[in-house]
Amino acid sequence: MQNDKTSSEELIGEFKLSPTMFWVAALMLTTANFIAVLNMTIANVSVPHIAGNLGATASQGTWVITAYAIGEAITVPLTGWFAARFGAVKVFVVSMVMFGLFSIVCGLSDSLGLLVVARIFQGFSGGPLMPLSQTLLLRLFPKEKAGVAIGMWSMTTLVAPVLGPIVGGYVCDEYSWPWVFFLNSPIVIICGFFAWQLLKDYVEPLIKKPIDVIGLFLLIIWVVCLQLVLDEGKDLDWFSSDKIVILSIISFICFVSFIIWEFYEEHPVVDLKIFRHRGFTISVMTVSLAFGAYFGANVLTPLWLQTLMGYTGTQAGLAACWTGIAGLTVAPFVAKAATTTDARKLVFVGVLWLGLMTFWRGIANTDMAFIDVMLPLLFMGFGLPFFFIPAMGLSLSSVEKNEVDSAAGLLNFVRTLSGAFSTSFVATAWSNKAIENHANLVAITDSDNSVRIAMEHTGMSTDLINQTINMMINKQSVMLATNQVMITLSVVFVFAALMIWGAPKPVKIPKTTGGH
Repeated sequence: MQNDKTSSEELIGEFKLSPTMFWVAALMLTTANFIAVLNMTIANVSVPHIAGNLGATASQGTWVITAYAIGEAITVPLTGWFAARFGAVKVFVVSMVMFGLFSIVCGLSDSLGLLVVARIFQGFSGGPLMPLSQTLLLRLFPKEKAGVAIGMWSMTTLVAPVLGPIVGGYVCDEYSWPWVFFLNSPIVIICGFFAWQLLKDYVEPLIKKPIDVIGLFLLIIWVVCLQLVLDEGKDLDWFSSDKIVILSIISFICFVSFIIWEFYEEHPVVDLKIFRHRGFTISVMTVSLAFGAYFGANVLTPLWLQTLMGYTGTQAGLAACWTGIAGLTVAPFVAKAATTTDARKLVFVGVLWLGLMTFWRGIANTDMAFIDVMLPLLFMGFGLPFFFIPAMGLSLSSVEKNEVDSAAGLLNFVRTLSGAFSTSFVATAWSNKAIENHANLVAITDSDNSVRIAMEHTGMSTDLINQTINMMINKQSVMLATNQVMITLSVVFVFAALMIWGAPKPVKIPKTTGGH
């Protein structure tokens, strides 16, 4: 990345790279985001393998997931502060290298305690990668190509959660659970090295703000307590548990205190004043609702296919992957349209389409063939770019030039929390609805005893008849619960689609940061 490029080489974006190095840098940034998001879900299917190998219970094994989420949730909103104090490129590269190193520690862990600690630090490292990869891409691309940058980033964010369980399941089945973490290391360390070589000469003004110790303390406490409530609430029957009640109270008090403190602190660790921009606030609310519904549907799909429909992990992955494939085919066209079309129109169409496709998925049955499962997932993917790409652009175009890093951190933080909320909601609602449906179906199934009589004539014993009928009821109860949750998520999509009209009409393209 020398400044004495030949005249035949075009200088692109704020980093002044040649066309070849420009695309290398873009690949490094999108790969970093992909890996960070992938690790939110890649360990989910690995928990039984990890717990069994390390002599822990399945419940204790879920701390592997919780630990990463806690670490990530704490550092994501701090990204703006880190970038202002140390420089976006330095923070990005250091985060990538640390992510790779702690991934190695995760794979080498010989106890659950060490693995959990390593996952916390892996989450700390991965948190800044998401917002910084986004803002650095916006700096890399010229302003008129901002839609392309957001499109590349958005699709890695949407596709990675779908591929996570697929990759994790395959690696555990074919190799062993440590490789779930070892795979990260060479990728992110190589990306970190090339990112530094390409971007290190970029100079930006630094703002050495004092550390907001109280704000940081309150942030850590309320995020950790909230994450514990979301992760353990279902197993402890939510507010019937004293532990959940206490954690909820602590989280709420610290959250309110955090909001008040950050608004009046001269140098806040998280700049909440960004929410004064109506376009940003509405965009964040829309993204939170729509992404939460999308994430919830992603969580439910493999559960439904593997526990009820008899799919293997690979088969479930093959059905789900069509969402990402469809999204990738449409993304370039949406990115181009986002530079000339009112973003609110694109978001409305995209989110409404997702709602309709989710409603289609809410009329499923247990006799569906693979093509019947795959088609709505395929068509759902066509709507994803229309939602995420313009929504990202609208949110970042609504803030001031020097607020983009903080805005990206806050946006990713709220999106991460919405995914955690949605996961807990879907798991709880699916279980509760299945129990409720079972009770209702027992009361009406075979009321005239015709099925039981027919089974008796075949020579089946009473116990076998009862077991058979109960299995039939269980299967239909879970299928009904799946449909009910999907329809609820479709309503959330529709509400999110309508909400975007609360944002002002955009009059400018996403801004970049830096001193240029």
